[in-house]
Amino acid sequence: MTTTAASPVPLTGPPSGVWEPAADVTVRGTVLLLPGRGEHPGVYARFGRRLAFDGYRVVVPAVPAAGSVPLDRVDLTGPVAEARETAPPGAPVVLAGSDTGALLALAAARKAAPDGLLLVGLPTTVAAPGTPDTADDEWTDELVARTSCPAHRGLLAADPDFRPGALAEDVPAALARAAEDAAADDVPVSGVPVLVVHGSADPVSPPATARRFAKRLAADLVLVADGRHDALNDAAHRSVAAAVVQWLERLRGGPHLPAQIVTTDAGGRTPHPRALEGNPA
Repeated sequence: MTTTAASPVPLTGPPSGVWEPAADVTVRGTVLLLPGRGEHPGVYARFGRRLAFDGYRVVVPAVPAAGSVPLDRVDLTGPVAEARETAPPGAPVVLAGSDTGALLALAAARKAAPDGLLLVGLPTTVAAPGTPDTADDEWTDELVARTSCPAHRGLLAADPDFRPGALAEDVPAALARAAEDAAADDVPVSGVPVLVVHGSADPVSPPATARRFAKRLAADLVLVADGRHDALNDAAHRSVAAAVVQWLERLRGGPHLPAQIVTTDAGGRTPHPRALEGNPA
């Protein structure tokens, strides 16, 4: 099980990318998590520990980073099948991703056949515009775009395995096209419950992107008030994790069941109704 100090110190060594519930806790499900641009498994240690505490196994599969190789060289069918074979009866296997990892999860869903999809921070195809004056300004802008959580900003700044500047790169065209095809109106990913999570103040990808995908996928949508791009590691990370667990619990009972707790926003203050819309462009 991966452990990471809460203080902003470097994430040293190769992260295992596996967070297990305690030995005396029944595994309630498995989340296969695909990182986004510039990230590595250890970036999600806090999220992994939190879900593991609630009985959910979190695994970052040993597959190439999203968009780094052609899609036909990324096998997510194997990890999904393995997780299902080792899971207790009734424990769902969910394919999840953040940023380009969310696009990869969506593009692979039909073949991999998970029990659900968790799509966080779905990106636009083209990188957000911006011309920082210096490299320091560029790095500062990226941290601001990624998260408003001081602890996570400190971890990223001190992390030798994190790749700064990645958010300035365009999303690989083939990956974006495959995700769009998977969410196409004529051939949607059918029969798979989907949860879309997005920051309402995401400067990398506007909430309109999340709304468009959520509508086409008939997905549940959580917009995080004042949230930035890395919604699983933002200031409201506890509330977001709770919303994810609530959705996972619903999957365990069957996606046809109503939610036990109804929410319209995860984290922070209650915003003005128009605050969740963000930039509609």
